[in-house]
Amino acid sequence: MRLPPCIIDSIVNSSLALIWTITAATTLLQAGNGLLQALMPLRMQAEGISVASIGVVAAAYGVGFSTGCFLAPSFIRHVGYIRAFASLAAMVSVLILAMTQAHSTLAWILLRGLTGVTLACIFTVTDGWISARATSSHRGRILSIYMICTKVALMLSPLGISFGDIRTDGLFMAVSGLITLSLLPIAATTTTEPSAPQGVRIEVRKLFATAPSAVVGAFVVGLVNGPVIAITPVFGVRIGLSQDQAAALLFALQAGSLAMQWPLGWLSDRADRRYVIAGLAFGASLVSLLILWASAQNANLLILWSFAAWGGLALCIYSVCVAHACDIVDPGQIVSTVGTLLFSWATGVTVGPLLGALAMEILGPRGLFIYAALASLGLAAFIVMRIIRVQRPPAKGGFVDIAPTSSASAGLAPRAEIGTEDLQPHHPGSEGDAEALDQKGRSPATRVETSP
Repeated sequence: MRLPPCIIDSIVNSSLALIWTITAATTLLQAGNGLLQALMPLRMQAEGISVASIGVVAAAYGVGFSTGCFLAPSFIRHVGYIRAFASLAAMVSVLILAMTQAHSTLAWILLRGLTGVTLACIFTVTDGWISARATSSHRGRILSIYMICTKVALMLSPLGISFGDIRTDGLFMAVSGLITLSLLPIAATTTTEPSAPQGVRIEVRKLFATAPSAVVGAFVVGLVNGPVIAITPVFGVRIGLSQDQAAALLFALQAGSLAMQWPLGWLSDRADRRYVIAGLAFGASLVSLLILWASAQNANLLILWSFAAWGGLALCIYSVCVAHACDIVDPGQIVSTVGTLLFSWATGVTVGPLLGALAMEILGPRGLFIYAALASLGLAAFIVMRIIRVQRPPAKGGFVDIAPTSSASAGLAPRAEIGTEDLQPHHPGSEGDAEALDQKGRSPATRVETSP
């Protein structure tokens, strides 16, 4: 029986009342985080720090983020969601202010690594809070509001570079202020915080045997997206753009990613997701070459549009990898699966900036996208080989755009609400065969219908 629209709206509105606090807090947090992503590399370059050193600083963030993912569950269990968010946000705010006094590569590495730890813990809080609250049959609309708010904040905030001087401390104070303001909705909330999260098992070898395309995809996404996001402002300045124009490239990346969410979700739910991953990776490789050509021609407008296209392709691969893996594993393994994919991504984010910076040092600024083109093409080739080896019917699970933030985002995964009783036991016959068939000869993606 279909519920009347008034009852549906009442359900959605009551659910929104439960998540407005964390949505407002995360929006402010991501506004500060987005401005920081543009500000840090430009500040380091202005202080004469080499591109290779900037890459090492970005790699330190990956190491810190990986560490934070392991520490977060036990910390939240110890103090609760609200106190965890408040203490972590205060710590990030202090770290941002400390960056105004960072004048050596070692200081930047230490501060960026610590922000990686604290932000990973904060994202575990926010993802866990949302996944615990958005569990109604209309979770798609609720999650869309949350994701659009945070994505728009991350997209628009790099443009704030134009309101200050990167050589002074004003913009760092603005970042610190935004992160401090994110404490207000949390401190003022009257809702009950969710139950504390459990620890997550990281099983890379086991998941690779089950869904190699997802594991390799998440790793390569970190290899490519990590250096591009971290070094893009430096790339822009090195090819002759102004600081404002270089920061606008980050805006274009996030705008492209936001624009692709709905068409990509529609396509991903109607085809073998590996075709989507391969297509996105190959497209990112081609657009990388377009960026190289446009930068050589000094076609600034084409560069901006090319970055938007690149973001719409490359920044969306991770969520398709998560959806592909969740099509295969049993529901009881989803949290572990998302945690393992996050670890694979974080490993790539740790290594990728080093390789991207090295490419820029050897080949000049355009080396960044030569590296991105080759890495993306390698991923596309690997996925095509998997498709040739193992055929699967189109996916049946609902697609959800999941950013690589924490293992708590498993609650946002396509099959997070399905009980284990809804599935047949899964026993793959041989390594990698789980991408194709279960023990009764059916594709795991066809065993259940899921709600978006």
